[in-house]
Amino acid sequence: MAQNSVTPPSAGHSYVGMWVTADGHIRHNLLPNGRYDEARGNRESAYQGRYEIRGNHIDYWDDTGFTADGTFIDGVLHHAGMILYREK
Repeated sequence: MAQNSVTPPSAGHSYVGMWVTADGHIRHNLLPNGRYDEARGNRESAYQGRYEIRGNHIDYWDDTGFTADGTFIDGVLHHAGMILYREK
C-alpha cells in the first residue's frame, strides 16, 4: 500500500485516541496525524510508526519495518491476539 493512499484520520475520527489492554500493560495512542505510539508496561514509546484505517480495519507500519493489523469490533480493537479498549 502506498503511504499516501489514504488521508490520515482527523482528530474527530472515532478511533483516534488511546486504546489499552484490560490490564493496562499495552497502550496504543492513535494520533490524528496517522501516527501511533505504543507503550508496553513501563516502556513508553516502545513502538512507533504509522497507521491507516479503512472501515473497521487498521494496518500498522512500525518505523523498524514490522507490520501488523487489527479490527475494530463493537468498539473494541482486536490486534495481534490482544484486545484493547478505548480509554475513557
